[in-house]
Amino acid sequence: MKNLFKLLTIFCLFAFADEDSQHHDHGSMDMKEHMEHSGKHMSAPIGIMGNMHHKGFMVSIRHGQMQMKGNIFDGDNISDSEILLKPNELSNMPAYLSVIPKNMSMSMTMIDAMYAPSENLTLMLMGTYLSKDMTLKTYSAMMGRDLLGQFSTSSSDLSDITFSALFLIDKTDVSKWHGEISYLQSIGNNNEMGTVLTPMNTQMEMILPYAMQSSDKATRIILGLTNTRQISEKTTWGIQAKYKTVANEKDWAFGDQTELNSWLQYQYDSSISFSSRIKFTDQKQISGINSIISAPVQTANTENYGGNELHIGLGLNYTLDIFSQGNEQIGLEVVLPLMQNKNNLQMKTDYQVIVGYQRSF
Repeated sequence: MKNLFKLLTIFCLFAFADEDSQHHDHGSMDMKEHMEHSGKHMSAPIGIMGNMHHKGFMVSIRHGQMQMKGNIFDGDNISDSEILLKPNELSNMPAYLSVIPKNMSMSMTMIDAMYAPSENLTLMLMGTYLSKDMTLKTYSAMMGRDLLGQFSTSSSDLSDITFSALFLIDKTDVSKWHGEISYLQSIGNNNEMGTVLTPMNTQMEMILPYAMQSSDKATRIILGLTNTRQISEKTTWGIQAKYKTVANEKDWAFGDQTELNSWLQYQYDSSISFSSRIKFTDQKQISGINSIISAPVQTANTENYGGNELHIGLGLNYTLDIFSQGNEQIGLEVVLPLMQNKNNLQMKTDYQVIVGYQRSF
């Protein structure tokens, strides 16, 4: 909650600045006309969710691909030999961690439909499909700690459904504030099974650790606040804060999350725009526990989740006219980590690529 209060304080400061700008210059007619015109284009990078739509319908599909490689402990790189010295907190059989994740790929496909009965309100329905693949190495539990081999696990399912309401708070010639309240229901499988190579050099089918589950069956409420501002004829600046909290959980749930985004968007011409984005996230550890998940691997321990991260994103948006006159856009964004201060022992994020298509009616 402290992080949420900090974010709200930042927004209040920008709100006062916005009020002050209204007294100086409501913006030239050129700025006003350009802001109205820019409504036909994406006013944010494709990775930004919860952006208000103008009156009418809009459908979009986004696909994100995230790669993770290697491991870190409290934000610092850690080798396999060092991980093998870490005690197995969940059991004394074996006494030390013996299975180490090496690579993980996560694909996320989001399809949403928006309806705006007026410029003051946008309603949205979104579904998310998740697919995960992880490669791990298993070491012997005996004295030599010899490498026994490598294996892979995977999972995929419809992860969650989100119902959202986006509402206008304030609008001037050059600035717009809107809020968001969303209801997210996690509906995917939280008991995914997989065949693993054990430290005793045998294969066993067992329930996969939390990181490989498609959902946690929890209900969440999402609160958001977004401001977009035309700072020049071709440049838009935006900032967004979101707080995602668990309202109801079954046995266990991924932790509450605070997210802050700030971006600049430059409209190069009538079809192309470029964007740069800074993204900060802070997430709590997993709450609750599934007592069946007890393998000698870091992802089985609920304390090895959460933390805060800082990323930078570079994007490109392009307006199309395949099916309609300028009412379609495609977007691409590459997101890279700047800081990963994750809790305890976790995998390290390598990069993320997001592509998307939007069409308004």
